[in-house]
Amino acid sequence: MPDKEFITHSSEETIAKGREIAAKLSPPVLVLLSGDLGAGKTTLTKGIISGLGAAREEDVTSPTFTLVHVFQKSITPASEASSQPFKVYHVDLYRVENFHDLESLGLEDALAEKAIVIIEWSERFTFRSDWPRVEIHLEHAGGDARRMTISGLRFEK
Repeated sequence: MPDKEFITHSSEETIAKGREIAAKLSPPVLVLLSGDLGAGKTTLTKGIISGLGAAREEDVTSPTFTLVHVFQKSITPASEASSQPFKVYHVDLYRVENFHDLESLGLEDALAEKAIVIIEWSERFTFRSDWPRVEIHLEHAGGDARRMTISGLRFEK
């Protein structure tokens, strides 16, 4: 699938794009986010996690100090009866400096179950996984605008 580029012009648009991305995700999948500090990684994650139905967007905060937040996607309404519950991991590797730090997070456990794992500062993620990957790079595009380049997802034209 070719990379797709989007520009959002506000936090609300970034969250809405996250909800759109969520609709295309099913576990197991790694969502790898990269971009400078303040590029919108956590804001996009608010949209993804709330779009998955695992938490309200106001309950999604940056796990910079705790490093990992775990959300539970519960059983969905009858309209989506085939959907099973699953966990959503929100990981922030900003403070991870080496492999030992990464290893101490226990991400092997998350990768051993059928989950969606969203990783901010994904360039520091060095574990091997055969899970499908969605890679999203975010960057400042002036003011509140953000440019995101997404690979690994199919978007309608």
